[in-house]
Amino acid sequence: MTGNTTQDPRLRPSGNAPGAEQESAWNTLGASRDTESWCKAWLEVLARRIGASMVRGVVVLGAPDAGPFAPVAVWPAGTLGSPVLVSGVEKAIQRRETIVEAGKRAATDEDPQRKLDLVAYPLIVDEQVHGAVAIEVGHQAAAELEGVVEQLRWSMMALEALIRRKRFTSSDRMATVLELIATSLHYDRFQAAATAVATELAGQLKCERVSIGFLKGRHARVRALSNSASFGKKANVIRAIEAAMDEAIDQQATVLYPPTGSGPLQVTRSHEALLRDFGSGTAFSIPLAEGSNILGAITFERPADEPFDERTIQLCEQAASLIGPVLDVKRKDDRWLFQKAWDSFKNFLKKLTGPRHSILKVVTGTLLFLVVFFTFAKGDYRVTADARLEGEMQRAMAAPLAGYVAEAYVRAGDIVREGEPLFSLDDRDLVLERLKWMSQKSQYSREYQEAVAGRGRAQANVLAAQIEQAEAQIALIEDQLSRVRVVAPFDAIVVGGDLSQSLGVPVERGDVLFELAPLDDYRVILQVDERDVGQLEPGQTGRLALTGLPGETLPIEVERVTPVATTEEGRNFFRVEAAIIDESGTQLRPGMEGAGKVDIERRRLIWIWTHKIGYWLRMFFWSWWP
Repeated sequence: MTGNTTQDPRLRPSGNAPGAEQESAWNTLGASRDTESWCKAWLEVLARRIGASMVRGVVVLGAPDAGPFAPVAVWPAGTLGSPVLVSGVEKAIQRRETIVEAGKRAATDEDPQRKLDLVAYPLIVDEQVHGAVAIEVGHQAAAELEGVVEQLRWSMMALEALIRRKRFTSSDRMATVLELIATSLHYDRFQAAATAVATELAGQLKCERVSIGFLKGRHARVRALSNSASFGKKANVIRAIEAAMDEAIDQQATVLYPPTGSGPLQVTRSHEALLRDFGSGTAFSIPLAEGSNILGAITFERPADEPFDERTIQLCEQAASLIGPVLDVKRKDDRWLFQKAWDSFKNFLKKLTGPRHSILKVVTGTLLFLVVFFTFAKGDYRVTADARLEGEMQRAMAAPLAGYVAEAYVRAGDIVREGEPLFSLDDRDLVLERLKWMSQKSQYSREYQEAVAGRGRAQANVLAAQIEQAEAQIALIEDQLSRVRVVAPFDAIVVGGDLSQSLGVPVERGDVLFELAPLDDYRVILQVDERDVGQLEPGQTGRLALTGLPGETLPIEVERVTPVATTEEGRNFFRVEAAIIDESGTQLRPGMEGAGKVDIERRRLIWIWTHKIGYWLRMFFWSWWP
């Protein structure tokens, strides 16, 4: 049997239209007998598929994972390759992944400034690296380069399958197999690709019918028939074909009926029923497999006067080993998203409940335990907020009269006792004013005595009034002089004010110069987020941690929730006042900051950690819901 490469242009490599050069490449590949010549022919076919943009290529093979890896074929023939290709092959083998490098300088004397793209693909079979393929193509756009990578990836399947079998097929068989691969790759959708492959197999092998089926559960289901775009899935012939496929899948071997005398003893009842009920003369089924995983089966039917020979069966087995994985990939890509997720979940369960995969089982068990634990375990739910310490009462010390600052005895942060001076004002003007009025009073007193001696009653009355005025002024000045020196009204800490750098500065009456807070009477101000304020109420207790006292927490009790929000850093906060229950032995100072936690109740840990996200999501969806 010879492969027919001229029946359908779709079976040829992508690129330019078929011509003498491309036909020569296929003939060279078909004539290859050993590894080296086959790889050279394969590179030639690959170059025709990619087109004129391919500049160089190399195939490197060696002992699995051990090496040494050496080039067995280069393209164009007679070239010495390039350092870029060597580097790409080494990276692909070491990293065990596809290497794509764009914009490399060309290693040629003809055009040293030309930019090339490198694509290197490792040849991995059964998780062992057998070598690599590297090509250089002309620099092109990302989308076009992705197409080159895809072409190389699909072409590598032939190398992988042949290395797995550790032998090479004849020229006719290789041409037929490659034509079938090209047919399956030509279509994007699984149904079209499977139907085209079945039709091509029927035409190449002169079969009455070729059926392709894939496993669904434990039984095969026919997915494509040769020369049939659609068919009834419940038809009797379809059920008979599916039974024949199940027979081959269950025995994991090719089942032929009528059997040859030299073959092993097999169960062939379903194949016999297929031929008896639907008129074919001979039939056989081949399981489709990927490694040790059975994917489905292909059933071939011929007239009785053209039985299948051993050579044809071997060709079909080789074709099935390559076509099965390709069609399976397309079948999986065509599934609905929900079906893909469900199949992935079932595969995960198989790994979880089956043998091996111990690391997956340990990790999954640990995650499941954590999820269950945090879903049902409970903890203390607390509302956390920024906290600031303030004095329960804050006294402002203002200037008693207009004047100039003479002395400042304290500054912010100092502790003062009751009666200790805070500051004093310059009293020289008041002393002079007092002296002035005292002098006038003496003058009025002499004049008053003279008026009384001269019996001037009216003048005496006027002078008496002036004496009283002077005495009032002197009393006022004396009172002001007693207040120029301001003292602490109680034991306190100075929380605001510093006049040490402002001596001699004029002040007006009522200007606040110092602020005092008591030493042993504090309150805690909590800035509670608006999402949490609804859970707070007076009487709840909690703990306060201050930045200045990192190793100590203080018990607090909520006293008041202010129903007015304040905005800070783009967020709304409510002011909540709390009292420190026990502050004995603690060096507290007004203005200290930290964090406070108010105990609410015991709730599930998963809710405690995720409720804020839930609040945000509910508000987000509510705002967009019509």
